[in-house]
Amino acid sequence: MQIPFSSSASSSLGIEWELQLVDQRSRQLRGEASAILDELRTKVGEQDAAKAKHELFESTIEVITGVCSSVGEATADLAGTVSVLRDLAERRGLGLMCSGTHPLSDYTHQRITDDVRYTRLVSQMQWLARRLLIFGVHVHVGVRSPEKAMPIMNALMVHIPHFLALSASSPYWLGDDTGLASSRSQVFASLPTAGLPYPLEDWAGFETFMGTLVSSGTIETIREVWWDIRPHPNFGTVELRICDGLPTLMEVGAVAALAQCLVDRMNTQIDRGYSLPRPQRWLAQENKWRAARYGLDAQIMIDGRGAVRSVREDLVDLVEDLLPVARRLGCERELSDVLVILETGASYARQRAAAGQADGDLARVVDTLLEEMNAGRPVIDDRALGDGTCRRPSAPRSA
Repeated sequence: MQIPFSSSASSSLGIEWELQLVDQRSRQLRGEASAILDELRTKVGEQDAAKAKHELFESTIEVITGVCSSVGEATADLAGTVSVLRDLAERRGLGLMCSGTHPLSDYTHQRITDDVRYTRLVSQMQWLARRLLIFGVHVHVGVRSPEKAMPIMNALMVHIPHFLALSASSPYWLGDDTGLASSRSQVFASLPTAGLPYPLEDWAGFETFMGTLVSSGTIETIREVWWDIRPHPNFGTVELRICDGLPTLMEVGAVAALAQCLVDRMNTQIDRGYSLPRPQRWLAQENKWRAARYGLDAQIMIDGRGAVRSVREDLVDLVEDLLPVARRLGCERELSDVLVILETGASYARQRAAAGQADGDLARVVDTLLEEMNAGRPVIDDRALGDGTCRRPSAPRSA
């Protein structure tokens, strides 16, 4: 099976942000995506309206950027679309927010979007698909050739726990605390073609593998392979799909900057003749679980002999290492916001802190997420962080 790859400018950027439509009175999800998207087309025209689209449930709208050259351009693109959607939503008594799961809402009460693709998905996957009331952020980074896409994808598996720990925002499921930082990652991984990618050798290996899945009837198109990291042939990108939904534009920018800088550096290393590392899949699986369970408090394995290190410390060093790349790409501020997340705590910790301040009332968690979405940055109550869940990292050395 031949899969054409559309070459992209190196390190070009695209972001997809899945937003929740929340009733401002009940704080529950409400399925009005179709009505809002129809109004959006009338208001801004078909071309601009294409930056917002349906997802599996009617209570979700995905906002997407065009092809951008910088993180600042991408976040500005998102902000423009979100601003229009916010006005349309508020007229209906709805707010916009984002987290890996909704703290309260039950998937059995949600309406599936009327679309052939989603109908087929539910028919094929049944309960696994019906419970996919989850929300994420996807970051696309451009690469020039399929020969680069596969080694970059394989090497990025080392950083799956870093992205997941930073973005973890789904401690609650159906109104209960799961004990995890990211329950979304575990729900999504239940799909047979989701989860960790298979570390394939090259593009020919990718084509052979996808051809086997199609010919066997496992999938109809390669779009139905939802790996945590995957090449996107139509866009000419490597797509990172591991992240939970991020509540604020600042956090989206931080994760996008980390992704863009890593892919750019790997691209340069390939050009210089280096072979990128290819982690053992079992080690990547273990580290993903640790990040899903403990978030930024995870101790991740750094080799096959069992040595471990704090993911917080690893992130501080990673930001320092990537600062020269970030300066060249114009995303130094956004990359440094990774350290801000380490200070304030990732969303799972902030959500639990909000619930603790409200004697476990998860409506307060929803209110905090709505507030953070509007503020564009994490909203921190210092009193709520006194339980030690959000420890401050040491300041990085100047690069």
